[in-house]
Amino acid sequence: MAQATQQLRLRVRAATSQPARLHHPPHPVPIIRARECSRRRRTALVAAVAEGSGVSAADVVREFYEGVNRRDLAAVAPLIAEGCVYEDLVFPRPMVGRDRVVGFFGEFMGSVSPDLRFVIDDISGEDPTAVGVTWHLEWKGRPFPFSRGCSFYRCQPDPERQDQIQIVYGRDCVEPATKPGELALVVIRAVTWILERFPSLADRL
Repeated sequence: MAQATQQLRLRVRAATSQPARLHHPPHPVPIIRARECSRRRRTALVAAVAEGSGVSAADVVREFYEGVNRRDLAAVAPLIAEGCVYEDLVFPRPMVGRDRVVGFFGEFMGSVSPDLRFVIDDISGEDPTAVGVTWHLEWKGRPFPFSRGCSFYRCQPDPERQDQIQIVYGRDCVEPATKPGELALVVIRAVTWILERFPSLADRL
């Protein structure tokens, strides 16, 4: 009995003295490959822009605003990609397709004073394919009330003409006419409080 007990102790001691083997999960190769593909597409896109006519995304966005200010719809249309998605957060749904986007700006041009113009306050130029813009409206050189805004644009070369860069996505966020101030924080806290207690309501948003 004593000999069996001693052998058992030796087995336990030998087992515990061996270093533990850690089983690492497999390397996330698919995620890395996806990221590499995304980088390759972006690199190819930047190269296509660089090899084109030298026109950057910021140049295209400036042309876009200048065309709108001139009420020149024919100059604006070629700057919009066929499958462009344009979000103006004043509206409940995005505008999809060149015809819809150009039609919207045609309605804008026809419904406002020709003296109402976009003025670019600042525009980014570091990225050749994406642009951020802050702007405001002026009427006869005077700032128009509640007209400050910011926009984001993503551009790509036209598949049929690599020297022509087009807007494929845009989003406008305009200054609200009513400014709730700290009340907005109260509303956010109330909504998050409700969602935390009734998470299923988030599916209805």
